[in-house]
Parts: sequence; structure tokens; C-alpha cells
Amino acid sequence: MPKAQETVLEIDLGALTHNFNYLKSKLQPETKFLAVVKAFAYGSDSVEVAKHLQNLNVDYLAVAYAKEGVALRDAGVTTPILVLHPQPINFKTIIKRCLEPSIYNAKVLKEFIKVAEEQSQTDYPIHIKFNTGLNRLGFGENDVDYIVSKLKTTKAVVAKSIFSHLAASEDANEKLFTNHQIESFIVTAKKFESKIGYKPWLHLSNTSGAINYPEAHFNMVRCGIGLYGFGNSAREDENLKPIASLKSVISQIHKIEKDETVGYNRAYKSKGFEKTATIPLGHADGINRIYGNEKGFVIIKGKKAPIIGNVCMDMIMVNITNIDCKEGDEVVVFNTNYKASDLAESANTISYEIITSISQRVKRSYIRQ
Repeated sequence: MPKAQETVLEIDLGALTHNFNYLKSKLQPETKFLAVVKAFAYGSDSVEVAKHLQNLNVDYLAVAYAKEGVALRDAGVTTPILVLHPQPINFKTIIKRCLEPSIYNAKVLKEFIKVAEEQSQTDYPIHIKFNTGLNRLGFGENDVDYIVSKLKTTKAVVAKSIFSHLAASEDANEKLFTNHQIESFIVTAKKFESKIGYKPWLHLSNTSGAINYPEAHFNMVRCGIGLYGFGNSAREDENLKPIASLKSVISQIHKIEKDETVGYNRAYKSKGFEKTATIPLGHADGINRIYGNEKGFVIIKGKKAPIIGNVCMDMIMVNITNIDCKEGDEVVVFNTNYKASDLAESANTISYEIITSISQRVKRSYIRQ
């Protein structure tokens, strides 16, 4: 790719293919693969990513909200789409656009059945979410009888799958808890199957679950962060390729004397004669204020340039005193060599947060080979 001349997020679809194939290699041939493309495909481009995964014959896609699924349908994506956190106000739209809802409590179940019956649906696929310890969304094991009773009194819907979510599958110190979740899910699944009289698909594993707990792959795994190049461990990061590179340019260089200040609230004071560079990238673009005041950094000419002062809405200033560079030179915020996880760690956060924060106003470009 040519050097950046403005702020741009480069998305490498070849890296996406690599990550997809690597994660698929962890599965049995019959195990289905669900790709999570919520939050603009973790801050990249949900349409381009979903279309590429569709071309790779992914089995399912998942989004958080109905609106995200509608955007994919509008773009021509035909792969089945699971909506992980639907709201009743969107149920008619979900049915109209052939999206499949996660059903996570009694209110949602009753209301979706009602809408499906009003829309004259038969065997509309729904996915029953159980809580096994994450304590976020989901029915409890004791709700199985209630769910089955509701499903047996209607022909409008059918349980395509039952699923849950692991809380700490990346953490070796939480192996006991993860195994407890797996066992709890198996117990609930068997109870559900015995009472409903058929066998829905089962899925539990996220990226780290797919890597660390092969016994919990069941019929399908749901991978999100791994597709985008992060394996939740240094070892697995080596097997994956970040698909996104955030780059910008130096707009202006300043030379400042000792005790001069930089940026809003005079948050940075020069320790001597220094050079600073202003870059067209700020908290409106996803570089949050937490990265200011020398917590975060960018890469210029292969060297770290600390972010100084408070991050502005549209700009950051960095210290380039020891870097031989000029206005117009490229700036790397993260890429394959300088990972988003490294920048995130500098501010005591996680890669998920920084990559999903990249604003939609940032230009996207694509590497397609």
C-alpha cells in the first residue's frame, strides 16, 4: 500500500482469510463457524468483512442489534444472521429481513412468538440463550420447562439453537470456572433436548473457547476478535494477523522552548527544547483522551512518539524530539508490527476497545489480495 496522505484505516482482507482459515483449522470438519461482525466488524467495515466471509462460505454471521443486520441485508449479504441482543420494537423488522433473534428472557420469548404468529410464520428460527455464569443475558436452567411449554404451544417458531457465552475462556487461572460453565451448559442442553423432542444446534465457544476448549465446540463456534487478528494471548497472537492498520500523517511540526505548554488546559509542559508533531486524529476518531499525557504513542520512522497533552477532538500532538521526520511523513497508530493491543496496554485497556472505537468518519481502504 502507498504511504498514507491522510488518516486512513487500511483493512487487509487477505489477513481476514488467514485468520478465518486458522480458526477453522481448530475445528472438526462438521463444526459450523459463526463469524461475529457486530460493531462495524470490530471497528473495521461490517459490509466488506461480511461479504468477504460470505465468499469464504462462513456458516453464520452475528450482529448485536437488528439495525446492523439490516445494513448487511441492504448490502446483499444472504448468509444467516443471528441478532445477539434484539429488542421487541424491532421484531417485525427482524422477520421481514430474515434475521434470527437471540431469545434471552420470558418477555422477549412471549413477544417474539406473538409477532411471529401475527406475521403468519411457521418454524421461524430462534436461538435460545442460557446464562451459565457470565450473568449478562440469558435464561436459567430452571427456565427450561417454561421455554419448552411456550414452544410447544405454537408453530410459529422453532429453536434452531441453544447457546451460552463463556466468561473467561482466555484465562488459564479460570479453567475451573470455564469447565463449570461447559458442564452447566451440557446439563441444560440435555434437559432441553429431552423435553422439546428434537436436537437444536449447540454453541458455546468464543475465539478463546475455540482455541482452548475443543471439547466445547459442539455444533458451532462463534469467533469475533480472532477474526480481526487477536487471540487473547501472546502465543495465539503469533498465529493471527491484525486485519486493520490505522495510519495518518504529520500536519505540522513545532519547536518549543523549556516550560512552553502544549494543547488544552496546558496539560503538557516542555522539559527543555523539544519538537512536537500535530496529527489529524483525535477522540472523535477513536483515540480516546485516556491515551493523552504520555500514556499512548504513535510510530514515526519506526520509533515511538509519545502522545503529549490532552487528546483533542480532531488532533493529537506527539513528541518527536529524537525522531528525524518532516511534515507530511506517515504516522502509524497500529498495524501488524505495532499492534493495537500494545497501544491499548499502554493505557491499561484492551485491544477490543481501541479497534471498535475507530470512527466511521475515518476513511477506509482495502487490501484485497
